[in-house]
Amino acid sequence: MAPHTMLLDRPRPAPPLDWHTLADAFEVACLVRCVPPPADTGRRGAGPYRGAPAEFNRPEAAHRMRQLLARLDVPVEHDVTTGGLRRRYELHRLAVPGTHRSAYAELVAAGWRQGRRELLGPQPGASTVRRVWRTRLAAAAWRSALLAGGRHVRRHILGVRLVDRELAAVLVRGAALLDVPALLRPGAGCFVVSVADGPHRLRILDSAALSPAATPA
Repeated sequence: MAPHTMLLDRPRPAPPLDWHTLADAFEVACLVRCVPPPADTGRRGAGPYRGAPAEFNRPEAAHRMRQLLARLDVPVEHDVTTGGLRRRYELHRLAVPGTHRSAYAELVAAGWRQGRRELLGPQPGASTVRRVWRTRLAAAAWRSALLAGGRHVRRHILGVRLVDRELAAVLVRGAALLDVPALLRPGAGCFVVSVADGPHRLRILDSAALSPAATPA
């Protein structure tokens, strides 16, 4: 086979996502990476975007993910389980129907790859548009972590606990893009990313726009 024929037979890489789609897909990816996979899905080692359920213990995180998937035209099933005796809790389980899982997995994985590259990769001479969207991606990562990650709040810091090392790195870089220094340190089986109380905490909260997400109909 001629070399030029072999080149023509290679699959072409998918085009990059537009900024609006990227922001939503990247935020979904961050939400999924904030929580461990359900024990009954076998998702470990297979990547986090296989359409397997994501479980959140905060309704705001589940509603935000539903809102984002609706904008991406991805259907999702939302089940709520109530448990506990003296201290009641709700577990929100979101799953993409089987016929849509492949498209969902490709979209969210592409959102994560492209968003991670925008935040962690060098951007010399970036355009004004790119600089604006990079700060929006940084805010989306922090919004996901504050909604779905483990809160680590002390008098002098605002922090989140994560099991995903890559997401922790994204948060540190994202904070820098928002003009906030962040610290990353290992915890007990996790990583803790934190910012100082005061102006830095307020800037993160303002950038992440932590008003409750609207509940989908």
